[in-house]
Amino acid sequence: MRDYRSPRTRGDRPAGPVGRPRPVPGGPPPRPNAARPPTDPPTTRLPPVPSAPSESGGRSSLIRSSSVIAVASLVSRVTGFLRTLALVAVLGLGIVNDSYTIANTLPNIVYELLLGGVLTSVMIPLLVRAQTDDADGGVGYTRRLLTITGVALLLATVAAMLAAPLLTRLYLGTQTSNSANPELATMFAYLLLPQIFFYGIGALLGAILNSKGVFGPFAWAPVLNNVVVLAVLAAYAAVPGQISLDPVRMGDTKLLVLGLGTTLGIVVQAVVLLPSMRRIGFRYRPVWGWDPRLTAAGGLAGWVVLYVLIGQAGYIVTTRVAAAADAGSVATYSYAWLLLQVPYGVLGVSLLTALMPRMSRAAAEGRLHDVVADLSLGTRLSAVALIPITVVLTLFGTEVGVALFSLGAGSAGGGSARLGATLAASAFGLLPYAVTLLQLRVFYALTDSRTPTLIQLFIVGLKIPLLLLCPVLLPPERVVLGLAAANALSFAFGAVLGQVLVARRLGRARTGEMLGTVGRTTAASIAGGLLAYGAVVLLDTGPLTGWAPVGRAWTVLALALVVATPVTLLGMRVLRVRELDPLWRRLPGSPARGGG
Repeated sequence: MRDYRSPRTRGDRPAGPVGRPRPVPGGPPPRPNAARPPTDPPTTRLPPVPSAPSESGGRSSLIRSSSVIAVASLVSRVTGFLRTLALVAVLGLGIVNDSYTIANTLPNIVYELLLGGVLTSVMIPLLVRAQTDDADGGVGYTRRLLTITGVALLLATVAAMLAAPLLTRLYLGTQTSNSANPELATMFAYLLLPQIFFYGIGALLGAILNSKGVFGPFAWAPVLNNVVVLAVLAAYAAVPGQISLDPVRMGDTKLLVLGLGTTLGIVVQAVVLLPSMRRIGFRYRPVWGWDPRLTAAGGLAGWVVLYVLIGQAGYIVTTRVAAAADAGSVATYSYAWLLLQVPYGVLGVSLLTALMPRMSRAAAEGRLHDVVADLSLGTRLSAVALIPITVVLTLFGTEVGVALFSLGAGSAGGGSARLGATLAASAFGLLPYAVTLLQLRVFYALTDSRTPTLIQLFIVGLKIPLLLLCPVLLPPERVVLGLAAANALSFAFGAVLGQVLVARRLGRARTGEMLGTVGRTTAASIAGGLLAYGAVVLLDTGPLTGWAPVGRAWTVLALALVVATPVTLLGMRVLRVRELDPLWRRLPGSPARGGG
């Protein structure tokens, strides 16, 4: 199997700091190696920056890193999914869940508006460059960054809590109805907005660990958050009574248990990273003052904040249209999106997390051909992993919703079936979403945050008119399906636009190579999905007639997987999807396996 790296990247470069990096086209000039500023306290040098992988080890290194993250992501997504099931079972899909969903989203929204996108997208390339350029391996820069970021996050948290009533009304409107309660959402917001500080600190600690090639702790941290929230939901269910809606009272025991318990989960998610920071040799001491590189980062950060603002414009329209359409639509849209994130979180995020430091280091050293190679590899592996799942979710999304969300209050009013239909309507956006995020990371690795913002502007510019058309063209109970489909369609457009811009920026983008894998995988997946669908239709006219909805749904899903999986794999083998070659070599009787 051909390696994705060129012969120029053989592993003969010594570990640790390298010489002056080659300039990146369109990026800032490289900072020369310099001694630590005299204002910094004495430091212990962090472990050396990993050297470039050898030609033979590059792909296996990525797979190993991705595998570690994938296992953690799988456990995280499974526990997160159990948390979602518990939320639906305990809260149902009505006004309380809508209010909680909006309030629990607000910390993410405010955090992303102010610092989140900067920490997750811009800081890894900056940390990698500091580790490469600075005589102390970037320790002083990292300490200063933590100090300034912590103060900014604390101020942002206080400001958000003061503005809680305005924030909830921005996303829900001002009128209480059968599908929205701004007052209840505001009470939840007061309890949940402190998460902003801990989200930010956790994200920065995770960026530092990832920049050093340590991926596991940050990937496992959300598991603890999910476990805490599951325990909180059990406590909530054990507390007698219901949350008071008329009037809404901050002293309500169930309100306090759910709100404070959810925030506790985020606190644990951040604090659990501290031992890992010590293991990589980092000791934090406050460092005040301004590093000139932070000024350059401010320009990048400004574009990222604008990127998030544009995205929030689309989210505001989504929540307002959903809240005005039918009770539970906000929660239905949110949970369908979370469910769609399970395969992406396990497969797409693991690749993205492992690729980002590699692409950042390649860009910093002027190896743009390796950046393109990593983009191609990430896109092709994402296609092989996500397209078969997309086909199954499209054909059997309703059964997924009924099978998973019919517990407790989730089945009331056909909510679980509508959630599954929403999932099916949006599944086609799964791969475009993954590819778009990968393309954006290419530009961030090149220290270009302007282009991702422009891509976001076009994505949201297409999405908002589609969102506004949904209540015009669809009945209220079906509006949420249209909203999900519009979101998916906008990402499909974004993936095409992103690839065009990558090709313009970097030259040959290996688009044909990617499309070949996408086309062959799609053909094999459709064949497997249609055969599974035919088998279900035959059973529906006979053995499954009269079955209870939940039993039928689980039976249909089991049959679909049994039929679709081997047919899809066989189709990819026949069509020579070479990204699966490592799988075939592991099978008994394989010539490659026998030859060692």
